[in-house]
Amino acid sequence: MRCRLKSLTWVSFLLLLPLLSVVTVSSSNSHEGVQEPETGRTLKQEQTHFHEVHCSRERSRAARKAIEEYLMPFVEKERYKLSTKCRLHPDNDLFRDQEQHKIHVDFNEWQCGYCKKRFYAEKYLDKHFDNRHYNLLNTNGSKCLADLCGALHCDLVMDSQPRKAKCNPAAAMRNRHLCESLADNCFPASESPSAGRLREFFLRQFCDAHTCSGGPKPFSKGKRVMLIITWENGSAFISSSGLAPEKNWTVESWDIQNNICLLIQSLDFSTTG
Repeated sequence: MRCRLKSLTWVSFLLLLPLLSVVTVSSSNSHEGVQEPETGRTLKQEQTHFHEVHCSRERSRAARKAIEEYLMPFVEKERYKLSTKCRLHPDNDLFRDQEQHKIHVDFNEWQCGYCKKRFYAEKYLDKHFDNRHYNLLNTNGSKCLADLCGALHCDLVMDSQPRKAKCNPAAAMRNRHLCESLADNCFPASESPSAGRLREFFLRQFCDAHTCSGGPKPFSKGKRVMLIITWENGSAFISSSGLAPEKNWTVESWDIQNNICLLIQSLDFSTTG
């Protein structure tokens, strides 16, 4: 009888052995792209708890950049308050809170503002947000900013030297219609003189370029740029964070520390030619 019990015990152990192997392998997975707290050098792969979101983070980021650089300086100049019903409003950005919790520490070092984990590249931090902080997405009535990329010229924002491609009249018409609907919804001309001016500006800045008949280039009214002026041994050195604005340079703010930084923006509100 005792021998029979021993045999049953060994059989049970052999049957459980594959399951024990699976548990052992799973627990040894590494965290890819994550920096070890002790050394900062060991690559480990983060265990995946992926929640699928049908919205491109990269293109949403490009749309937000286009809004912040090519539209908001002019909105602020008019002291106009965007309605939350306007799809360009910051509250309607699905990834807004997560993007604001990105800390670019150094060239190859990004940090999560929620849990302070560090990563070697932004793409790993994006994956970390998807896996670990999905519950912090701005899903309360938000829409996908990437859906507006056709109107906001995201491809141009993402590629400073875009490849020449044959113009598609149907796509251009579709993007122009989306662009004009944004202008009408976000800046109702009947609301106020400021809204009317901003509507015309938006049409010139974003919508007029959606044509295959050789219209104006996108963002023809300028953008926000930062000029950094530093003095060293009596000589001034000037560097710029972006393309120079078209005209009408206006001082927006000063930041005086070790160097003198002058933030300048283009505020060209002319809507003709």
